[in-house]
Amino acid sequence: MNPFKLQRLGIIMEPEPGNDLETEGVLNPAAVRGPDGNLYLFPRLVAKGNYSRIGIAKVLFSPDGDPVGVERIGIALEPEADYEKRPNGGGGCEDPRITFVKPLNSYIMTYTAFSSFGPRIAMAVSADLLHWQRLGLAKFAKYKDIEFNGVNNKDACIFPSALISPHGHNSIVMLHRPLFPGTLPEQIVKAPDNRRVRDHHECIWISYSHINDEPYHSSPLPMFVSNSPLALPEFPWEKLKIGAGAPPVMSKYGWLLVYHGVMQGCLTPDLNDELAYSAGVMILDSEHPHKILYRSPDPILSPEIPEERIGTIGDVVFPTGIDQRNDIGRPDRYDIYYGMADNRIGVARLDLPASLPMENSSQ
Repeated sequence: MNPFKLQRLGIIMEPEPGNDLETEGVLNPAAVRGPDGNLYLFPRLVAKGNYSRIGIAKVLFSPDGDPVGVERIGIALEPEADYEKRPNGGGGCEDPRITFVKPLNSYIMTYTAFSSFGPRIAMAVSADLLHWQRLGLAKFAKYKDIEFNGVNNKDACIFPSALISPHGHNSIVMLHRPLFPGTLPEQIVKAPDNRRVRDHHECIWISYSHINDEPYHSSPLPMFVSNSPLALPEFPWEKLKIGAGAPPVMSKYGWLLVYHGVMQGCLTPDLNDELAYSAGVMILDSEHPHKILYRSPDPILSPEIPEERIGTIGDVVFPTGIDQRNDIGRPDRYDIYYGMADNRIGVARLDLPASLPMENSSQ
């Protein structure tokens, strides 16, 4: 039995009738508290032809403190840079994660820039969540003989605090998921059951960018170095792929990471989907985040209700936003915002258990 309690709170956002910007879906939002204390979502808005923008919406709450809807505000980013556009007029700014990074005193957005070269991790910075300055594509040093630059990469998120890298440098820390050739779930599902996991390729990675004396937005974007594998697929529900989800948040047990995993098998009869996306939990060491203290053997959320099973891509729950409910005096409650079948956005409540289970723990 999974000790992490999670309760669905409902659909928080779905395509607005008559809104051309949302014709093909509203999904995979960042969630972050603004300078005014309000909670804002930054959903991926998909127009005709899979043309994706990043929107801004203010979350509305019930008198009891539960999220119940949104007020649309506008657009944060749309494809403008070369690395976000495709020659046929398409393009994408997709699947953002946003963290207020304390040592930079700024909000940092990581998002997927989709050009003709494929998906890459891009970054932007803001002081107020309304005005964003692009920082460009993230660059990575090699890990042994593994090259990251020029490789498809997605699902990046940043820790809110500076941490010490393995080489002793004060650093901004990123989790990300390179898509090396042959590691797409659609490719792995066709591989033999006894296939070898190759050189840590099928992995969530952790990388460090050293903080220097110049503001992050006024100097060349520092390279991410000290790259190392954080976690490989381990349990049946994540056998085909895992990826970072919502940005890590400090909990009473360490860094709380809600991530996603992919398994083979359609959960919905009469649909042709071969994959199912679910969400799980990791707890990472507060000072050494490359150390996993706990990992849930079963998902905390799997596609079960119709809105998660039927949509643009069926059988998908995809966590990208997290809100610790300090605003109502409940620091052990976390609201998880997630994509539902690549078409709409749901929210679920996660309550931390009274103690961290010893099974699947390194302690």
